[in-house]
Amino acid sequence: LARLRRRVMAHKAVRRVFLGPHVSLTFEDILTIQYQVQEMLRIERVFESAGIQEELNAYSALIPDGDNWKATMMIEYEEVEERRVALEAMVDIEQRVWLQVGTLPPLFGIADEDLDRSREGKTSAVHFLRFQLDTAQVTLAKAGAAIALGIDHPAYPISILTLPSPIRDSLIGDLA
Repeated sequence: LARLRRRVMAHKAVRRVFLGPHVSLTFEDILTIQYQVQEMLRIERVFESAGIQEELNAYSALIPDGDNWKATMMIEYEEVEERRVALEAMVDIEQRVWLQVGTLPPLFGIADEDLDRSREGKTSAVHFLRFQLDTAQVTLAKAGAAIALGIDHPAYPISILTLPSPIRDSLIGDLA
């Protein structure tokens, strides 16, 4: 179990992008989700097939489909009061996360397809995003085009001009 954990943590390290000091995206794939399901089953002590299937159903939607990237977005502040104020200021931030392949127009992520995680006046600290690529974006990404990420939100505007090669290469592996 410890060896698997080290392997998954190393794998996640090249799939995590920090968008400034408080927001990160971890791009999920079959290995990260498999590990997440195993951890949930272990923590919740689920051993029967119905419970296992329930966890698989809940998390399998986070595995990329070959023409998209799926990410867990975390908004993190250490201080409780600072986090409360930030989450109130960042309402709808999950709708303003973008990805750009090469010089094509930016693509905004589709947030929280399973359920709405924000409440009126406050966003959640965790969101799930899907970046649905078209044929041109997939082709350009596979051909080596730069991939950029950013957030276009007044309370937290930030962009990364290009993803580092290890992250980019890992994401390209998700494309069919």
